Amino acid sequence: MMQAPIILLREGTENSQGKQQVISNINACQAIADAVRTTLGPRGMDKLIVDSSGKATISNDGATIMKQLDIVHPAAKTLTDIAKSQDAEVGDGTTTVVLLASEFLKQCKPYVEDGIHPQVIIRSLRKAVELAVARIRQIAVTVQKGKEQRELLERCAMTTLSSKLIAGQKEFFARMVVDAVMQLDELLPLNMIGIKKVQGGALEESMLVSGVAFKKTFSYAGFEMQPKK
Repeated sequence: MMQAPIILLREGTENSQGKQQVISNINACQAIADAVRTTLGPRGMDKLIVDSSGKATISNDGATIMKQLDIVHPAAKTLTDIAKSQDAEVGDGTTTVVLLASEFLKQCKPYVEDGIHPQVIIRSLRKAVELAVARIRQIAVTVQKGKEQRELLERCAMTTLSSKLIAGQKEFFARMVVDAVMQLDELLPLNMIGIKKVQGGALEESMLVSGVAFKKTFSYAGFEMQPKK
């Protein structure tokens, strides 16, 4: 008696492999990188994205743009996942990490076309990472706590804010960010710092609360006596 075939893939699913499929995956990732490439840096441009329902989104954030693109290619979705992870862990650098990954694939493409096995390429990339990290540690400098460290932190914060909507007030917010971080104990995680948004007012009215802030609801005399629904 013949054994019934075991079906692992859903009906209509395509299965492809080999060198040509790897090259196709690289090309798909290149297309995603090209879509967000011009948003990088302080002179990066915003993208206007209109979905099928007519809703418009304007952003220069890599993770936001790729989320709105509704990507269906499996390999290209990997770049989207990378951007989401970067946004969740760091909160910035989504476009940079996508462009770096895409550039690695671009540099590896000729070797794939020449028939070099992907595992050989992967081992080479891992070795390159080890050499790069060793070099970075070799040229790293130590910054002592004090005025020099604070100035360096503020410059780093201003660089990050240069591509945001609040770039015009980057010096103001850079000082606030550094103050918030330096008030934390070294053992406390950065997610202990909360951001509360209030409608109205100017950006310069933003303030740092050294403690715990609660949102106050509207109340009036006799409020507690009113029947609740």
